[in-house]
Amino acid sequence: MVLSAADSLQLRAALQTAVVKCSERCLYQAAKWAAELVDALPEPEMDAPMPDAPEHNIHPVFAPNPDPTEAALEARELSRYLLAKSYFDCKEFERCAAVFLPEPLLAGLMGSTPNEPASAKGKDKAKPKAPAAASFSDYTLPAISQKSMFLALYAKVIAGEKHKDEDAEMVMGPQDSGAVINKQLVLVSRFLTKWFDDRKADDADYPPSQGFLEYLYGMVLAKERNDNLALDYLVQSVHLFPWNWGAWQEITNLVSRVEQLNKIAPHLPQNIMSYMFHANTAVNLYQQSPELAASLNDLLGIFPTSCFLLTCKALLCYHSKDLFAAEQDFNRVLALHPQRLDSLDHYSNILYVLNRRPKLAFLAHLCSSIDKFRPESCVVIGNYYSLLSMHEKAVQYFRRALTLDRSCLSAWTLMGHEYVELKNTHAAIESYRRAVDVNRRDYRAWYGLGQTYEVLEMHAYALWYYKKAAGLRPWDSKMWQAVGSCLQKMGRERDGIKALKRALLADSYYDTTASSFGSAGAVDRMSQMDPEVLLQIACMYDRLDEEEEAKAYMELCLAQEDGAPGGEDGGGAGGASLGDSIAIHHDSPGFGSEGGDGEAGGEGGAGAGGPDGGTGVTFATSKARMWLARYAMRAEDYDTANRLAMELCQDGVEVEEAKALIREARSKMELSEFVAR
Repeated sequence: MVLSAADSLQLRAALQTAVVKCSERCLYQAAKWAAELVDALPEPEMDAPMPDAPEHNIHPVFAPNPDPTEAALEARELSRYLLAKSYFDCKEFERCAAVFLPEPLLAGLMGSTPNEPASAKGKDKAKPKAPAAASFSDYTLPAISQKSMFLALYAKVIAGEKHKDEDAEMVMGPQDSGAVINKQLVLVSRFLTKWFDDRKADDADYPPSQGFLEYLYGMVLAKERNDNLALDYLVQSVHLFPWNWGAWQEITNLVSRVEQLNKIAPHLPQNIMSYMFHANTAVNLYQQSPELAASLNDLLGIFPTSCFLLTCKALLCYHSKDLFAAEQDFNRVLALHPQRLDSLDHYSNILYVLNRRPKLAFLAHLCSSIDKFRPESCVVIGNYYSLLSMHEKAVQYFRRALTLDRSCLSAWTLMGHEYVELKNTHAAIESYRRAVDVNRRDYRAWYGLGQTYEVLEMHAYALWYYKKAAGLRPWDSKMWQAVGSCLQKMGRERDGIKALKRALLADSYYDTTASSFGSAGAVDRMSQMDPEVLLQIACMYDRLDEEEEAKAYMELCLAQEDGAPGGEDGGGAGGASLGDSIAIHHDSPGFGSEGGDGEAGGEGGAGAGGPDGGTGVTFATSKARMWLARYAMRAEDYDTANRLAMELCQDGVEVEEAKALIREARSKMELSEFVAR
């Protein structure tokens, strides 16, 4: 996607305006996001047409409000606005709000109810009477500009969040239930309800809304769990002012399914912001497709050095299990923006999985030297200590990250993994639950809950959580493997077989998707399947006394040593993904020492590799070889039994039993030859 010179100048001006307007309202993250996009736009060529010089040497982004009523109000209250903004910048949020909304004025609003006068609340005559305009519908809002109103109410919300953190118990302490609420939300919600009700009146004559108060109301409603109404107001906000990335992020947080994303897409403004929103939300919903990759590449054609878009591309590869491509994308982000700490917690996860200890040590040192009290820095350092198997130290840093920001999703999930390693299952369950409270789309937390309950042998609970994880990642083989294994332990063999066959199909999906992104080596893995899954399916068929099916899957499992293509019963499922040959701690935490060190290589020497790109000899293929040898003995195919038993001796697995099989097979063959004579 290439923009014309005129479109590029128009886009630059719109983003510059967004930076100024968001900064004026102290929406610093949204302003930073827009400013980074402006910086990522290529500079216009010297011969490109420039916009007309502004009158009085004032740049258009600093021009007064085009609405005369709002412009007059902003001019009248400029001194108070500058005072309020300076208080906000100094983190004196209550003082900032009191400049435009003093406590007596707000007390009148809180002393009234929508349906009854405030005087009806108490009958104590000794108390002072409520004001005459006590009815909620009769309450009069102050005549201030929308910019000042937003700043004051936003300061109230931030002050409430600050008090909420102060009132909360120590992270994971005995009283830390996560039940502390922001007490200012009710006040802000009532104020904005009144403001919007007044504007909806038939005889109302108000200046048009600027979109920021809709954003604030949607954010408050989302915190109050009123998701549907919040979504309505946020959609209104992006229609009125589409350049506020904070509003788009709030919509992303409310979208939990791809179906919901497709449903609201036609109701959004059709511009480059909605295009970026759709790509970012799809990545957050763990979608992987060539179309999504193409969308990100188109956007990178416009913003070639955008750290936000490069991070989205890296996360797309990460969710697609193409960890090497994700590492390269994060390397590029770090090279372009070495002081940027955003999303480096995801980068540290990738380095952990790939066992890049020197790189992770460098990243931890870099984050600590830039800002050791950023949540992202604490998560990176915690991951480094986890890789060193210093789990108590890792927990300490994850707790520090949560002390700085209790909504840090990575810290909650990774701390759950560390508690699993420390065998503290109750603390692990609580950490995963808090991660789910922060973001119900976090499949890692659902999966961790399933594993923890499985260790406690509460298989019904574990199955429920595994299914939640599989619903979020329907094309992730590890999710379906967990479902199948849990069903097997519950004695539901048929359902377990179906789930494990789904795991085989999921592997082929990820390998095909990874290869479509141009990942090297993805196609080479597409001709093989996971021998562990094949062995599980075969064993379940064996327990159901369906020997022919069991034999077919045992043979298929054995064929993976040489990378032989799967048979028709395998559903065309292809190759074990990278996550199946690497102990992925952060995507699927292991218990005890299994998978806890992030070392590469599969179980029982799976990383050796076959001559044609297969898995080589693994514990699973050796078990399949032993089963087939016994089956051949029962079928009186002594030559095959002898050959398989001799291969087992070479594998070094169950050697004594293999030797016994060889002796028995040879005696049977000698007996057969004697009888034949």
